[in-house]
Amino acid sequence: MSATDLDHAVSADAVAEPPIAYVSTRGGTPPTGIDAALIAGLAPDGGLYVPTRIPRLPDAITRTPSASLAATAAQALAPYFEASRLRDALPALCARAFDFDAPLLPMRGDHDFVLELFHGPTAAFKDYAARFLAECLAGLRAPDARDGDSVGDTTILVATSGDTGAAVAGAFHRRPGFAVVILYPEGRVSPRQAHGLECWGDNVRTFRVAGTFDDCQRMAKTALSDRDLRERMALTSANSISLGRLLPQLAYYAHTARNFFAVHGVPLNLIVPTGNLGNAAAALLAQRMGFPIGEVALASNANDVLPRFFAGGDYAPHPTLATLANAMDVGAPSNFERLRHWFADDDALRSAIRARAVDDATIRSHVAAAPEKHGIVACPHTACGLAMLDDVRNAGDIRPWAVVATAHPAKFETIVEPLVGHEVPPPPALAECLARPAHGEALAADDAALRERLLS
Repeated sequence: MSATDLDHAVSADAVAEPPIAYVSTRGGTPPTGIDAALIAGLAPDGGLYVPTRIPRLPDAITRTPSASLAATAAQALAPYFEASRLRDALPALCARAFDFDAPLLPMRGDHDFVLELFHGPTAAFKDYAARFLAECLAGLRAPDARDGDSVGDTTILVATSGDTGAAVAGAFHRRPGFAVVILYPEGRVSPRQAHGLECWGDNVRTFRVAGTFDDCQRMAKTALSDRDLRERMALTSANSISLGRLLPQLAYYAHTARNFFAVHGVPLNLIVPTGNLGNAAAALLAQRMGFPIGEVALASNANDVLPRFFAGGDYAPHPTLATLANAMDVGAPSNFERLRHWFADDDALRSAIRARAVDDATIRSHVAAAPEKHGIVACPHTACGLAMLDDVRNAGDIRPWAVVATAHPAKFETIVEPLVGHEVPPPPALAECLARPAHGEALAADDAALRERLLS
């Protein structure tokens, strides 16, 4: 992606610039500081917060290796937190949030890699950002040194298509001063995902919504935009609409890219399985900041809103289809607003990104073939990325590509195990979650019903 492709992105040295401010993608909110944006989650006009500029980091950072993911995170996120109360605490905060790895491993086949993002406590890539956001919000809630006062309890409202809710629950579970409310579409997540959403208790309430993920996302956005409700309770979001979810996700792409370049001397290209576009948007941010990332390609399931757009069609959200890659069952990707804000126009956006839709039959075939062909066991979402990798290789592209593995295959054992012909044991942290009792509450796919439960 060319540096000129992004609208609103100034490439001057970050040190010479004033602190970054944050505005809404919808233009109805004055510039605000990062602390206020993190606490709010969603901008008052219903838009998503974005930085007024994207800092370009020096080659001394972007082209040299780093020993730890936490160290890269602190360096990459520092410009965004320059005016934050958390600025001086950022390295320690990153050390706590990013205390598990994101390994880039070779697959069978020349120049084929997998970026494993499932080594956190709930075995999905959402763990990195959820833990970072929890650390930020806890730090911002600390008693003010001037008067010793602290604010009241904060409710974290999160809509999930499978993995986000568990990561947020794990990050905030038993954390003083916080309550978590999870909305997930009943019957549209895997059995182990459902258990991982309902096994927390204490300060976490989980609602099985009689609808789709898009219903859950609409309900969450409506509640977050309800001024009367927010005057009556401290409410924020931990979905990818939150700036505190978007920014930390750039860290593992920055870390992977700088270390790959230091060894190979060429940029790494990425295939990102995506539904709500937050993970892909973070990869684009890392790329724009100067980290050596080549092309960013998107792999979607049968919910093909993005592939149709990038193929030249209109952006036309549609009702969600249920697929094997359920965490990407999104018919109205929220972060598309951020991409449109950053690019000059739709033509510039289309010229920078390619996307592919993958149906369930193709997901099955790639899950089944992955152990022999690639040397890995893939979850259904990662299988979408492997299908796109086939497209890339069949077109004669010999550049290095990494498929982003977004979740551990053991979370989808009813799909994966029959296809690979053996048991896929859950990692220890996931096994611990599965051993706990689970309980969720039924909820209609209705904004008023959620409002009533929140106030109760």
